[in-house]
Amino acid sequence: MELTNESKVIDEARQGEATVVTGENSSGRKLYIESYGCQMNFSDSEIVASVLTDNGFSTTKQMEEADVIFINTCAIRDNAEQRIRGRLKEFRAAKGKNKDLIVGVLGCMAERLKTKLLEEEKIVDIVVGPDAYRDLPNLVAEAETGQKAVNVQLSKEETYADINPVRLNSNGITAFISITRGCDNMCSFCVVPFTRGRERSRKPESIVAEAQELFDNGYREVTLLGQNVDSYLWTGGGLKKENPSKEELENATNFAQLLEKVALVSPDLRVRFSTSHPKDMTDDVLYTMAKYENICNYIHLPVQSGNSRVLEMMNRGYSREWYMDRIEAIRRIIPGCGISTDIITGFCSETNEEHKDTISLMEWVGYDFAYMFKYSERPKTLAQRKYEDDIPEEVKGERLKEVIDLQMKLSDVSNKKDVGHTFKVLVEGTSKRSDEHVFGRNSQNKVIVFPKENYKPGDYVNVLVQDCTPATLLGKAV
Repeated sequence: MELTNESKVIDEARQGEATVVTGENSSGRKLYIESYGCQMNFSDSEIVASVLTDNGFSTTKQMEEADVIFINTCAIRDNAEQRIRGRLKEFRAAKGKNKDLIVGVLGCMAERLKTKLLEEEKIVDIVVGPDAYRDLPNLVAEAETGQKAVNVQLSKEETYADINPVRLNSNGITAFISITRGCDNMCSFCVVPFTRGRERSRKPESIVAEAQELFDNGYREVTLLGQNVDSYLWTGGGLKKENPSKEELENATNFAQLLEKVALVSPDLRVRFSTSHPKDMTDDVLYTMAKYENICNYIHLPVQSGNSRVLEMMNRGYSREWYMDRIEAIRRIIPGCGISTDIITGFCSETNEEHKDTISLMEWVGYDFAYMFKYSERPKTLAQRKYEDDIPEEVKGERLKEVIDLQMKLSDVSNKKDVGHTFKVLVEGTSKRSDEHVFGRNSQNKVIVFPKENYKPGDYVNVLVQDCTPATLLGKAV
């Protein structure tokens, strides 16, 4: 899901949205990449960079130097697409100065609109869906002849498991590892199954090997990524089988087992994951988290709505009561676990009382932070085909403001509870506000800023929290 400054509690580790990278072993051609939207898009851009650097490109942070510009897109909300269209218009000026410049659109928006992008955005030369990045060298070569190049073929097998990603704008400490691609959930509001295809899992050995390589190269934290990590299941092939045999299940690797395998790479390698789905989160996952100190005590558990009727219309596969049971299990098995969520206001036919159910659930859980949005109808989704988008934008906005205002209070309360407590922090870099301070996150995914002293990225430091803002903890090393 796309994250916007208007709808989230911002922390220091998540600011910025465009990523670029500088590469080596160049044949003279330069690539510039911008990524928007969810973490999966940022991870995919690292795959794109790897594919093209292996084919003679270097990559640049300066758009003006580029021979090829790619924008990796998000289609989860109309607002996201409009922002990307605006950025493409800005590329027009660059193309005016360099008639040989190639502009490509990657990712979910490319998959959704396909050849329409070539017609609507006259400067676009290449359109590539999330499963076709291996074909980029051929598509670039085709575009260099003056032809328009398109590959939006979805795959039931592609996981890019054998590609070693180029770490974009890396701090050298934290990295993403994609463990699944696609989604089978078919939430009625969501376009992801149509833009990313069927869910398939990546071979566990390749995931563990990537984590080991990252650790050997100095990285100290990995985040396992998937649209729904809890449904990860390797039975000898990527595409999830609807009815695996008893023997296949006995020999399979599920998400709890994968978590353990990655945690065992090293006790000094922190492990995070995103995103979890309430209907699939098992106690086995929670007990595995509790067993290993280096698996972070933080879960992003999107609720979307606090009302069971709305959840059923959303085709989420759980009720309010089921969700509350999962929260209680987290609190029981992992005391002090950080919890964040996603919330949508103004979904089709949502009444004010149903909106209040979301408010009451937020208060009951006491989320540490949340990503909050007003409903945006997306083409081809079940909601677009079956339901009327009948909540006025003004009402959606009012409900969103109420949710945001409440979450700011909840985040403030959550952070104030941490004052006086000491946390183990992995230093990620220098604070954006002061060169004399560094920042990192604790196990609960909260950003903590403290005096730099002699600490450097990659160090683990025990930090006493002395003060806080609604978004950040402030402390000193002890």
